[in-house]
Amino acid sequence: MKPNCSHRFLSWTAAIMLSVAAALSPAAAQQKAPLSPQDQETLNEVNTYFNSVRTMHGDFVQFGPEGGQVEGKFYLERPGKIRFYYNPPAQLDIIADGKSVSVLDRKVQTQDIWPLSETPLRFLLAEQIDLTKDTNVVGVVVEPDLVTVVVEDRTTFNSGKLTLIFDAQTFDLKQWTVTDAQGMDTSVAIYNVTANGPSNPKLFVIDYLAAARQSRN
Repeated sequence: MKPNCSHRFLSWTAAIMLSVAAALSPAAAQQKAPLSPQDQETLNEVNTYFNSVRTMHGDFVQFGPEGGQVEGKFYLERPGKIRFYYNPPAQLDIIADGKSVSVLDRKVQTQDIWPLSETPLRFLLAEQIDLTKDTNVVGVVVEPDLVTVVVEDRTTFNSGKLTLIFDAQTFDLKQWTVTDAQGMDTSVAIYNVTANGPSNPKLFVIDYLAAARQSRN
């Protein structure tokens, strides 16, 4: 996987479970809109839900800006750990083990590794999450069935905007769309989600020499 593709992938997957914002450069950042009391109450409800979830797993389907579709499974254990399995023909394997994030692409036999603290996933996997402090919330829309939150943030991995859609009653995350600096959208929906179930530590072990072994085969 080319480094810039890995960077974009990390920004997309960081959004899979919650409000990890796609990054904006300072010059392009939208001004933070004042939050109404209702907006603040809604964000507090979302924060409460996310902070109650220590483990989570389920399925996801991702729609790319050019119409491509990929599916897979995810596993999360906070703080610090997540695993993304992509179904064939995709050959990606993404793991955060509490310290590092590995993006392994078996198709091209590459493995990129970054400190977790330097990726957008650090927000997703934090011990405690606060949307009003950890992200730049620029819009909140409350409808009878859905709550939409638009956030922006600054990282080195991507430039764009993240639109998150939650269930209005349970505040479960249902779908999100990342819009990058070029206006290209990537949408993801999650389903069959189980929260606070048992977790397997073996899911979050990074094989730091995987790419090197593959290249020798």
